[in-house]
Amino acid sequence: MGQVSAIPVAADVLNPDLEVMALPDVAERLGLPVTRVHQLLRDGQLLAVRREGVLYVPACFLGEEGVVKGLPGTITVLRDSGYSPDEILRWLFEEDETLPGSPIEALRGDRGREVKRRAQALAF
Repeated sequence: MGQVSAIPVAADVLNPDLEVMALPDVAERLGLPVTRVHQLLRDGQLLAVRREGVLYVPACFLGEEGVVKGLPGTITVLRDSGYSPDEILRWLFEEDETLPGSPIEALRGDRGREVKRRAQALAF
């Protein structure tokens, strides 16, 4: 019998006040079975943190149409550059006055091209 790969989980490096959603709530919001949300996490399309034994996804990773446009590609670029899930989360939420705001705010504001360019620049 094949082993199901574990869901990657980042350390909880997020601000405790940041709104997060448990995986069943993410599934409901996306209109998907929770097993599909597990797959999105395994595939690096989303990132999760563990708080008190429960997996959560930052609510701002989800928009009206599903996962925020540009987020999966940004996660992939950073992961391929050797960033750990913890480092990716820190980077996404770190304020950057040149954006302005944080990379996740820029992605939500449809400035994904600039965020991806910055993520690619970190690889070098």
